Amino acid sequence: MSNSKLSVATLPRIAFAACVWVFTAVSGVAAADEASNKATVLKAFDAWAAGTGSPYDLLADNVTWTITGNSAASKSYGSRDAFINEVIKPFNARMSVGLKPTIRNMYADGDTVIVFFDAAGTAKDGQPYMNTYAWFLDLDGGRIVKASAFFDSIAFNKLWELPAAGE
Repeated sequence: MSNSKLSVATLPRIAFAACVWVFTAVSGVAAADEASNKATVLKAFDAWAAGTGSPYDLLADNVTWTITGNSAASKSYGSRDAFINEVIKPFNARMSVGLKPTIRNMYADGDTVIVFFDAAGTAKDGQPYMNTYAWFLDLDGGRIVKASAFFDSIAFNKLWELPAAGE
């Protein structure tokens, strides 16, 4: 009888230990995913700064990219093609020297990577374009599936008022 009492009394402790082990295992996986996601985004930003790629290379075809605020481009874009064609290509067409990013800070929480950065280039009218951005990027399998972008709408709109190349 004492063995059965010991077993019954021990069950809650075993269950607790199992929960701690599962939580620790899951937390370790989550930390590894965070580190991997952060490394993926950092590599894309490094490529952007070097002129050999960009974070847009990570976009899933069905990405939802939302530009917040009140800029001329503020809205949600429901696909990679929509975002690239309606924002990135027209933006680049207004630049004579493309943007180069400088990361201030990068954070990861689960599948989300937050990048706080400055970017500078030269508009086609010869004037400098500088802005500060905060991007919240949700990744799945190394691809950006959802993004929210924050930036200075006044600086953006001033650039957006320039005619795009070919206009």
